[in-house]
Amino acid sequence: MKDNICIGMAGAGRATELHMLALDQYSGIPVRRKTIMARRKEPLEQACKRYRFEQITMDFNEMIRDPEIDLIDICTPAYVHVPMIRAALDAGKHVICEKSLTGYFGQENDPAPIGTHVSKQVMYEKVLEDIDSLAKVVQKANTQFMYAENFIYAPAIWKAADIIAKKKSRILFAKGEESLKGSSSPVAGQWNKTGGGTFIRTGTHPLSAILWLKEQEAKAQGKEIRVVSVLADMGRILPQLTEYEHRHIAARPMDVEDCGTVILTFSDSTRAVIMATDTLLGGSRNYVELYCNDAVIHCKLTMNDMMETYFLDEERLDEVEISEMLPSKLGWNRPFLADEFVRGYCNEMKDFIECAYYNRKPMSDFKVAYDSVKITYAAYLSAERGAKVELPS
Repeated sequence: MKDNICIGMAGAGRATELHMLALDQYSGIPVRRKTIMARRKEPLEQACKRYRFEQITMDFNEMIRDPEIDLIDICTPAYVHVPMIRAALDAGKHVICEKSLTGYFGQENDPAPIGTHVSKQVMYEKVLEDIDSLAKVVQKANTQFMYAENFIYAPAIWKAADIIAKKKSRILFAKGEESLKGSSSPVAGQWNKTGGGTFIRTGTHPLSAILWLKEQEAKAQGKEIRVVSVLADMGRILPQLTEYEHRHIAARPMDVEDCGTVILTFSDSTRAVIMATDTLLGGSRNYVELYCNDAVIHCKLTMNDMMETYFLDEERLDEVEISEMLPSKLGWNRPFLADEFVRGYCNEMKDFIECAYYNRKPMSDFKVAYDSVKITYAAYLSAERGAKVELPS
């Protein structure tokens, strides 16, 4: 067995930053950061230096042909995930894939913009076809596929899973949300770049966590629990605002939703509600709540109340991070503490490195990725129809 795990990184943006900051906290199996790949040279060179990779490349195929590299961490935009996953698994590499797994990004002759003009039925069918095809590649591979859903690895979610498993609690109702004032990405408002709006960008975090928690409940109960139907409402509110009214909100949705609410019905007749918006000021809001037959569990990721600050001015605070998506540090705030740990990134990278080293299954696997995308696009279809969508078993 090798004495380290050698990684190749695809991407040089925010997801790469989160993965690498988490990896900085890991002190288990030695990790060799060999190659980082991206399409633009200047940010690639900066990322190489910042995250201490040995070399850069602008050719993904060159990286996966390297026999020294064991693990490919895919932190690129979702529209290139599927071909990269296929190529890396076919090359015998372990794969980490940042959420979301994939989506609908347009086909030849689609009228633009696709989020406005392409039927969600077409999108849903094409996404199901793509993920079913990818599932066969993953099943055939002798290496591991690891889905980078940090909510699953958040300490609060882990503790909730532990309670449910030991008490054999029944989750009767679950509620989750991730909301903020929009994405830092300049293309977040375009369906052909993101595969959807706020729900696929942010709502899939609590969605995946709730799916995973219901899976832990099912294991404890010795039965199968699955989502049988999806009812959703999606909207685009922000374009109606004047520029002055819009001044504090970063989101600029062109053909994607800026708010979404999804109701899941499970095969045990229980329900879950997931919400996501790009209209929240004051930082990001991330939580999952569980109403059980014998307990109530509130899992807060952000904003938490471990620390509070009050500032009258921002003098000498330039390099002090308070929280994500916070435009001002004045007044009362609740700073992020141990952010990489609280939001699950440290546990996530620890699990993934050890899974690659020992070739064992991760906690967050292809099933989570598959179900999350399938349910998200069923939600988009439901919102278009104005009716519940029944899911095939």
